Amino acid sequence: MRKGDISLQSNVALSRPEAIIFDMDGTLFETDTLLVHVHERIFETLRAEGLYMSPTPPVEKLLGCLGMLLEDIWRKVMPDGTERAQRRADELLLQYELEGLAAGEGSLYPHVAETLQSLKEEGFKLFVASNGLEKYVKEVARYKGIAPLFDGLYSAGEYGTASKVHLVARLMADHGIKKAWMVGDRSSDVEAGKSNDLGVVGCAYAVYGRKEELTGADALITDFRELLRLSQS
Repeated sequence: MRKGDISLQSNVALSRPEAIIFDMDGTLFETDTLLVHVHERIFETLRAEGLYMSPTPPVEKLLGCLGMLLEDIWRKVMPDGTERAQRRADELLLQYELEGLAAGEGSLYPHVAETLQSLKEEGFKLFVASNGLEKYVKEVARYKGIAPLFDGLYSAGEYGTASKVHLVARLMADHGIKKAWMVGDRSSDVEAGKSNDLGVVGCAYAVYGRKEELTGADALITDFRELLRLSQS
């Protein structure tokens, strides 16, 4: 597939929605541009505090867990860690992410800001639905200058939802949304969209997931600007 191509995964064309719901990590925000440094700091601190003395796990393990609920991430990244170490890692992850964002670290994927602006000008309601922590999701949007473009920033951390399926259902009920697209890079995004009868756009430019995670998406994009073409078809 060439950069910029669209690969439709079904014979049913995506019809124009009233709202577009985006995942954050791996969809809007290129998380490794922030998380590589954060990951190293977390394990340095855990060792300094005597909570985890094993070598630092590869950062790829953490990146591969993006999209999961927080309590599931550390079970995957450091299954040999104690419950105390894993809960401390929760605290450090948020602390160091926020410090990194405040220092200007981390980047949106190419063309995200201007494409969101164009979609907003076309009249779409825009939302985020993320399995991340509330403050992280809101601060990424604020620091990267895209917060004003959204009608709502929903996170599992704020609403205590057990899965993204429930988070998206809550979002749609809160705002009276009947027809929307779910845009994301992980199987949890496909599941959230399909379980709520939404069109699903898979972000094939993301590097964190495996391509098979997007099986079932109605369309795949390899460039964020392709959303404009899809929305006008």
